[in-house]
Amino acid sequence: DSAAVADLATQLGYPTTPEEAEARLRDLEERPESSVLVAEAGGVVIGWIQVAGAYRVDSEPYAEIAALVVDAAHRGGGIGAELVAAADGWAVRHGFRTLRVRSNVVRERTHAFYERLGFTRMKSQVVFTRSTARPISRR
Repeated sequence: DSAAVADLATQLGYPTTPEEAEARLRDLEERPESSVLVAEAGGVVIGWIQVAGAYRVDSEPYAEIAALVVDAAHRGGGIGAELVAAADGWAVRHGFRTLRVRSNVVRERTHAFYERLGFTRMKSQVVFTRSTARPISRR
């Protein structure tokens, strides 16, 4: 399934090779605090969702949807909602009382999708990233 997972990650906006997807999926298999759930049609993966436990000092533990994608040809047919329901079930089975998701500010259709499923907006934020290979500058 790694080729289909890679194609879908690329559709989501995160270019991924099948080899990268396979390595990442293999790594995730070893991590019980995270799960990747798939939707199939005719034996072909047409969507997937990753859900993971989040443990923070400043809040009660919660489950978070790390990624959700449905193949462009299958969107609008309820598959995304089914995947979110599966992630919600995973969260309940793992003792989480809250399910969260982050969504890029430009994904307005996605925001409406989550709101239809009962999610409420908490806040807007800016995400920063940096390479850990560089030393921290303390200017």
